[in-house]
Amino acid sequence: MHADFHVHSNYSDGQSLPEMVAAAERAGLDAVGITDHCNVSARSVPMQAKRELGFNLDLTYERRRDALDRLRAAADVSIYDGVELDYDPRDEPELETFVDEAGFDYTIGSVHELDGECIFDRSSFADCTEAERRTLVDDYYHKIVALLEFDAFDVLGHVDAIERTPELRGYAGTEHYERVADALVESSTVPEINAGTVTVEYGKYHPAPEFLEVLRDRDVQFVPGTDAHRPDEVLDRVPLLADRFAEVGLESTSPVA
Repeated sequence: MHADFHVHSNYSDGQSLPEMVAAAERAGLDAVGITDHCNVSARSVPMQAKRELGFNLDLTYERRRDALDRLRAAADVSIYDGVELDYDPRDEPELETFVDEAGFDYTIGSVHELDGECIFDRSSFADCTEAERRTLVDDYYHKIVALLEFDAFDVLGHVDAIERTPELRGYAGTEHYERVADALVESSTVPEINAGTVTVEYGKYHPAPEFLEVLRDRDVQFVPGTDAHRPDEVLDRVPLLADRFAEVGLESTSPVA
């Protein structure tokens, strides 16, 4: 694997830009995309979460861009100026405006929120009934399809990320996968094979094997992304991603024109 298009830095919840770029060099990559988290919603709940987490790339992306330019001058790896944007259908006007104005090299769209809660916050779903959990999973995949129909992103981030949360795991099925696959065929957005959850309990990659097979039946292409937040994650996950692409017989594609 020659490129990693999903890496975070200190401009969201990762480690410093120089450390992450140096890790990409040590991993033997030809290119790395820095894609810090960003939310541009005007709704009160996401705005409060931004303040609490300090995710302010919508205000600091130009400063980060200057830093990337300086790093490029000395780096032995090509560095792309990307972003991972939180998607919700209610935020489409703000998203469209920001993407047009900011001019990133490419954009990743991801669904991180359900019913006002982060999908990775187990405590938010611990008391849900079986029926409520099924509805939440349905809602998650409705959002994924809406993201693809919006067609404003270059990459679809960790398509089945909801499986990371044990309380919401196992409710998705072929009907969800088929709907996403059909939407991908009609969209210019490309999914990623994401190595952001290397766990024994869940697995190593998004999408999960059964989901991947449905997508492969549609001849969908994939972008590689470690979803790394620390240098050691880049070093550990780059070989894993290379192995995954080789294992399933896929060639990676690039979101950069």
